[in-house]
Amino acid sequence: MAKAPVQRMSQLMAKTLRDDPADAEVLSHKLLVRAGYVRRTAAGLWSWLPLGKKVLANVERVVREEMDAIGAQEVLLPALLPREPYDATGRWDEYGPELFRLQDRKGGDYLLGPTHEEIFTLMVKDQASSYKDLPVILYQIQSKFRDEARPRAGILRGREFLMKDSYSFDLEDEGLAKSYALHRQAYQRIFERLGLDYRVCAATAGAMGGSKSEEFLAPAEAGEDTFADCPHCDFAANTEAVAYELKPVDATGVPAAEDIPTPDTPTIESLAAQLGVEASATLKNLLVKVDGEIVAVGVPGDREVDMDKVEAHFAPAVVEMVTEADFIARPDLVRGYVGPQGLDKVTYIADPRVAPGTAWITGANKAGTHTKNVVAGRDFEADEYVDVVVVREGDPAPGAARDCGWTAPSRSGTSSSSAASTPTP
Repeated sequence: MAKAPVQRMSQLMAKTLRDDPADAEVLSHKLLVRAGYVRRTAAGLWSWLPLGKKVLANVERVVREEMDAIGAQEVLLPALLPREPYDATGRWDEYGPELFRLQDRKGGDYLLGPTHEEIFTLMVKDQASSYKDLPVILYQIQSKFRDEARPRAGILRGREFLMKDSYSFDLEDEGLAKSYALHRQAYQRIFERLGLDYRVCAATAGAMGGSKSEEFLAPAEAGEDTFADCPHCDFAANTEAVAYELKPVDATGVPAAEDIPTPDTPTIESLAAQLGVEASATLKNLLVKVDGEIVAVGVPGDREVDMDKVEAHFAPAVVEMVTEADFIARPDLVRGYVGPQGLDKVTYIADPRVAPGTAWITGANKAGTHTKNVVAGRDFEADEYVDVVVVREGDPAPGAARDCGWTAPSRSGTSSSSAASTPTP
């Protein structure tokens, strides 16, 4: 057996640095640069030096071995892709500003691939002429591109990054479930071989689409995702995917809504203190703009709104907070005293905890005034119910194997692998 060539340290291009990079925020960024594994080329763009390339090649080898073990076949598709397939699926627009768009000299529209679902599907459509050609699992390891608004954390959040993306094409739902299970097992073996601490988390499919999605998340203080797990079973979920069940209650016997004077109480804390009630008895109404249109989000007063959930629900629309100019333009919206009853030309999104029949103390849409005994479904109607609160320790864990509650949510690394299943006609 031939021996691997020896690289002499005296010949190795691996210049180390004494000081941390000025823009380094996380430990991995600092160490990779200082040890001579990578160098920054531009914001979100990284060059892999010899040591880093060796590590990258080893990771690729592990991934290839485990994908090949489940019968997957490796291909390589172009990174520069035509617009037409993405128009057909609606994702040319759905991806929003994160999609790198460009034109050739003839004015044709192209993009730099963020994922390749459309192109894989077209390739299989061209190659598979009979049901006998299926099932098939294909994968590639290739550079992907996303125009991140704020590249950060070194290689963890870049505008160009290496991805292994895999796609199965099956004849029926049973075959799809089998392919999904094979991928899940392969990912588990990959992360175990790489020595990573990880959680398999229920997730939302997002722009990828699909009937089921799971993410493999590694706990990290520098992470941008948040997950919660159950201390009694193996169930875990990205907090964006946690959905509380809507449970209407009987409002019989709740008195009619009544305005009460509450001067100088523009916050939940000041209102609860003045009335001598728990914050959980109040209804918090947050105003945002979705593609310029005002939307009110209602949650119990003791809960915080998870803006990641709000943005995920309205994606690809742009969500932003209302400004002072918006209040000036809409004098009927009184800062600190907004209530869902009587709102005009405002879409109202309620958290499932604000279920029909629940009674609240909320703003009266008049300065210095709140309304008590406001009943959801009687005094106001939500346009839609969406779980939008920040998950906290002790919350019910929907989807767990038994009646469980979450531990305190944890931050997870920005890099994750997900498996989404989508039946292909």
